[in-house]
Amino acid sequence: MVAALAARGWTRFGWDSRTAAWAQAAYTAGRRALEDPALSHWYQCENTWFVGVDALPNDRSGGLGDVPLAGAAIEAITAGLGPVPDLHRAQLSVIFPGYPKPRKGEGEAAFRYRLRRDGAHVDGLLAEGPDKRRYLREAHAWILGLPLTDSHPGAAPLVVWEGSHLIMAKAFAKAFGGAQSETWGEIDVTEIYQAARREVFDTCERVVVHAKPGEAYLVHRLALHGVAPWTAPDGPGRMIAYFRPKLKDQARWATV
Repeated sequence: MVAALAARGWTRFGWDSRTAAWAQAAYTAGRRALEDPALSHWYQCENTWFVGVDALPNDRSGGLGDVPLAGAAIEAITAGLGPVPDLHRAQLSVIFPGYPKPRKGEGEAAFRYRLRRDGAHVDGLLAEGPDKRRYLREAHAWILGLPLTDSHPGAAPLVVWEGSHLIMAKAFAKAFGGAQSETWGEIDVTEIYQAARREVFDTCERVVVHAKPGEAYLVHRLALHGVAPWTAPDGPGRMIAYFRPKLKDQARWATV
């Protein structure tokens, strides 16, 4: 499975009873989070997206109460990528019918990109300042997605450009050159990133990733990915939990 991650930039894990138990516990906690006034600011895009950063109350091992984060995905990560590091509180990403709508403060061009290109991005490269210059601010180890609802395939699924991580790795190796990894956050990678993104759109296949509770998918930290528009019949929102732990050695971030 981890070999597929290195080759394609993502991989999916089949149903596992341990993952299903965690997904059920996370779904229960997620329903509470959606109704929590303290988290209401996460409703974005005219209430069609609950962004839900750090919205799940899991512990550092990912567990929720007495339900551990376990299953085939965790075993594969541990065996192929090393021990799972301390985890942040998971993101609870919930999309509702009608997505996407413009996000508050989002310009027309940015909204068109969200609509036509699924808001495709590489995690951790944050756009800053009035000119939206890109800098590496969050060096993640990997991205683990855990569906919490049995949703229609057209309910704003994750999309990944297969093989894009290889193009991005080459681009960022050039961007950072011989600079020490602790200085990478000072390097403006905007143009190199945009050029690499165009190459990805021209050469890589856009793959829709759909999974059900009890299943999971792992995405390479450099893979270009996004969220497709909602095309399913109207219904309840789809809910996915995401973990993106910090990479211990930032010097490995721009590698496959």
